[in-house]
Formats: sequence, C-alpha cells, structure tokens
Amino acid sequence: MAFSDETVSDDQQLLNARDHVCNQIFSFVNSMSLKCAMELGIFDIIHKHGKPITLSELIHELPINKQKSHGVDRLMRLLIHSKFFVKVSISNDDEKEGYWLTPASRLLVKEEPLSLEPYVAAMLDPLMVYPCNHLGEWFKNDTPTACVSAHGKPFWELSGNNPRLNQFFNEAMASDSRFVASVISRDCKHVFEGLESVVDVGGGIGIMAKFIGDAFPGLKCIVLDLPHVVAGLEGTDNLAFVGGDMFDFVPRANAVFLKRVLHDWNDEECVAILKKCKEAIPDKENGGKVILVEMVVVDCDDELETTETQYLCDIQMMTLTTGEERTEKQWKQLFSTAGFSSYKITPCLGIRAVIEIFP
Repeated sequence: MAFSDETVSDDQQLLNARDHVCNQIFSFVNSMSLKCAMELGIFDIIHKHGKPITLSELIHELPINKQKSHGVDRLMRLLIHSKFFVKVSISNDDEKEGYWLTPASRLLVKEEPLSLEPYVAAMLDPLMVYPCNHLGEWFKNDTPTACVSAHGKPFWELSGNNPRLNQFFNEAMASDSRFVASVISRDCKHVFEGLESVVDVGGGIGIMAKFIGDAFPGLKCIVLDLPHVVAGLEGTDNLAFVGGDMFDFVPRANAVFLKRVLHDWNDEECVAILKKCKEAIPDKENGGKVILVEMVVVDCDDELETTETQYLCDIQMMTLTTGEERTEKQWKQLFSTAGFSSYKITPCLGIRAVIEIFP
C-alpha cells in the first residue's frame, strides 16, 4: 500500500487510517449514548440537583439496576467528551469532582422552555433511524426513498398511519418551532416588521405563528396545514387555522412563511409550492415576500462541525424524503424558476438561515 505523506511512516499512516475507519464505524454510539442519557433522565436529575452531582449521587438517583452502576461512569465519560457534561471540582469528603450541565445539555432538560428533548427523541427513534440501514439498497433499486425500502411506504404516509410516530414527530417540530421562533422574534425582527398578515404554511398546531403574533401584536397570522392537523384547533383575534393542501392553494396575505418545508421536497415540487406562495402575496412594491427558514449548505473549513452537520442533515433528507438541503446556488435557481426576482439571506439560526424572497 502506498502513502503520499513522506513525513509519516507507512506503518503510522496505516494505523491512523484504521483508527479513522473505527471512529466512523462507531460514531453512531454518540447518538445512542445521548438517547440513553435522555431515557435515564440524567439531564433532568442534574438540573433538579441544582449543583454539580457526584457519581455516587447520580447513581443513587438513576432508575437503573444498581448492579449495572459500573457503566454510568463510562457513559458519562463519553458524554463529557461529546460536550454534554463537564466535570468540576466540588467540596465532598469522598469525591472531589461532580458532573454539571453544558449549554448543549441545558437544551435537553424537559423543564426548559426551549427544550429540544422531543426533537432528539423523535430523530433517534428506531422508526426514523432504521431507513439508514437501507441506504445502500436504495441506491440500487427503484424505490423513491430509503424509507420506502425499509418500511414499504413514504415517510409522510408512514407517519400518517402511525399515531405514535405522528405524535412524536409533531412534538419534535413544535419544540423546534419554539426554539426558532424565540431567535427570530428577538434577532430577526426586521423580517416581519411592516407586515399586516402572514400565512404559516405547514405551521402545524400554530406554535410558530403564536410566537410571531406575540412578538408583533398587530400582525394577523394564518396557519395552513392539512385538515387532520388543524382539525379542532381554535383561533384567536390574530390567529386563524385553515385546512388545505399547499400544492392546491395558499391563503392570501402580505407574506408567506415556510419553516423547514421545502427541504422535504424535490426541485419540481418546490417550484410548484413557491408558485402557489407567489400567487398569494402582493408584488414587491407593495411589500409582498416569502420567508423561508432553511439551510444554506456551504463548504467552510473554518466551521467543520457546522459543515458536517449540514451534510448529515442532507443525507437524512435523502433517506426519508425526496428532498435535500440546498446550497445558495440551488436556492437561487429554484427562486428564479418559480418567478421570483431577488432574495436576501440572513444567517441568524446557526446551521439554518432566514431567506426572504421577493416577487
């Protein structure tokens, strides 16, 4: 075997290569360990403890078979490495260190208003993860997605026919909406200023619309989602629910808002959705626009984790749906094909961004 780096021995390069392969093989253990910590309630236990907790205190609080307590320290060691916990010095007669929360783990405490615990639970559910095992098979067969290869039906049909999957997926989207809305209403106010009405397409039970309505009291919000999603939901003076299909129509408003909708669909379907949105808004001179919350995939060596996360999300979309995470060039092409004249990207949501597109 030939290696190009002359400064490192062939044997060392071979060992490094093997170690890299092993790291990738077992990367899934990070996700499963995170899921394990959530199922055991470790984040909530430490939060309720109110201060760094020793290993013995944690074991005492955990709902586990105490004969298996030897594994807790090993689990926490990995989660510390993954930046979900830190070890800090404490004053204790028997133990000198305790576990404490990090900014990431605080987002997984159930009592936190912006908790992402439902989102993590949904994304790591076996029904969601299992299609990844069929990705290689999908490349060889003629099914539209690996989800169809694995479960025999498209993701949206699968969730529609499975009450448990539908419930935890909706809870996941609601938790994500609360998080996104809190950031947008604080850091991206200019996006909604001056608008009198907005339609939240695919807005579910109205979490996002309610946040927007609270942040902008004079703004009338309309949530459009499938009839079974909005059935029985009651509106308010500035919030209304409309049952329907975005491929058929979008209620008229000053602006149309879509959070993480277009990444679920292929290019042709996205253009069809955007054209319906364009029909629903005034022209640019009268303030009409479509507002998206989506990823804009970039290649950036300075932000390796961000880039990797975007790539991972893209493969997840390819596995579950016919959609994808798109680059700015791809977005620009979609907007142009749908008849829009210009767009503006505001990178205010980490791996995602707010995109305003104008007729």
